Amino acid sequence: MPLIDTLQDKLPDYPRALGILYLEAGADRLVAEITVRQDMSNGSNTIHGGAIMTFADTLGAVATIINIPRDKHTTTLESKTNFIGRAPVGTRLIGTATPLHRGRTTQIWETHIRTEDGKLIAKVTQTQLVM
Repeated sequence: MPLIDTLQDKLPDYPRALGILYLEAGADRLVAEITVRQDMSNGSNTIHGGAIMTFADTLGAVATIINIPRDKHTTTLESKTNFIGRAPVGTRLIGTATPLHRGRTTQIWETHIRTEDGKLIAKVTQTQLVM
């Protein structure tokens, strides 16, 4: 089974509810998309910050899982989000996670969330603990 299909099948319920669809998966880059729905909005017809953070946190965790031995697990130690733009309901968002550090006990991933036309919506840097 291709890696992307495996990732899609193993997505936990909470991030699965966002409708994350993986587009590209490799050791150096993970790309996925979501489409902003009304139930993800903040009451102003734009995506809620928590939905952006869930999307990015999921990408950083999955990217770490791709890069660690199968008998290891990961959890987020720290996450920092810079909210830069807005994404109205109906917007397709692309998240791209790339590594800043891949160590034995921690990994640091930077995720950029952009609209499909390239407008930056958020930048997230997170540290993952490898257990």
